[in-house]
Amino acid sequence: AADAAAIELRLGSAAVALDADRHIVSMEDGTSIGYDSLVIATGVRARPSPWGQPLGVHLVRTIADVRGLRSDLQAGGRLVVIGGSFIGSEVAASAHAQGMTVTVVDPAPVPMGRVLGAEIGKVLSQLHQAHGVETIFGMGVSELTLDPAVRTAAGHPGLTVHLQDGMLLAADVVVIGIGTVPNDEWLLGSGLVIDNGVVCDEFSRAQGAADVYAAGDVARWFHPRHQEWVRVEHWSTAVEHAQSVAHNLSHPDDLRAFDPVEYIWSDQYDWKIQMTGRTGAPDYHVLRDESREDRFAVFYSADGVTFSGAMTANWPKVLLACRRAVGTGITVDELQESLGMTGRPSQPSLAS
Repeated sequence: AADAAAIELRLGSAAVALDADRHIVSMEDGTSIGYDSLVIATGVRARPSPWGQPLGVHLVRTIADVRGLRSDLQAGGRLVVIGGSFIGSEVAASAHAQGMTVTVVDPAPVPMGRVLGAEIGKVLSQLHQAHGVETIFGMGVSELTLDPAVRTAAGHPGLTVHLQDGMLLAADVVVIGIGTVPNDEWLLGSGLVIDNGVVCDEFSRAQGAADVYAAGDVARWFHPRHQEWVRVEHWSTAVEHAQSVAHNLSHPDDLRAFDPVEYIWSDQYDWKIQMTGRTGAPDYHVLRDESREDRFAVFYSADGVTFSGAMTANWPKVLLACRRAVGTGITVDELQESLGMTGRPSQPSLAS
């Protein structure tokens, strides 16, 4: 397909430096590439383990990471997941479905509390517990050690996770999901502004070089609707970002600001969790489908009136309406009325 489109692929050698003044990208193999326009889409990598990464300890980012993890999970046994956000929660759910004994550890008081708020995070903690997954929130990890006298089902030495309160967790497999790091180090000294990613204007042009663009997880651009620089690690945003940059490259006289509506989803156990817009604001309304205990929506408002984002559990129809409403200026009350919903029922709970 690349040949048919007259695209030259240079695989197996990473870019290691950029000279924006001379329009040259230096490659790991000693070659260099000149350009008229450049798009930086080097993404992010998993934040490395501060406790080392012996056999049986996994980060999850690349296809090679996934294959290695799958092999160890198929062997079965005890899994400890360090980090209760998207990666950690999804791995926990998948491993539980395979019959493993699973424990999730996170220094945060609830899973995904930063993006959903403390009360909704408690519901997701209940979701883990309802499926028999042990949760230890509000407690960090101090170290990982090996026990060569113990062999796991996968043939590795046994692992012990040491918690900061002195508690010890025996494990056959450990998965660490503690965030990501932008792949932007190779751009230091390039003349571009690098600050938690490649800093760009609203048209995705890198500060310091108007003929350099950045897209995807590595880009930190000025969001017109939010009026601030953001870096968004959503799959859907990366796809839309590439389309926006392609337009601006091919239509320099018709530049379009990149103003996406955030959207992300997470499949955990038998729940489909979806989010759109900006969530986590302290002012929110919880609405429930009284016919299903596991179906609810949370409407967030940054100013206490205007709808700014939503999270839904097992309610894709409502999420779609919310996604269309983000950025329109509609109030939370107006959105509820448009959906035929009224009132502010009690917090969602798996025990209700």
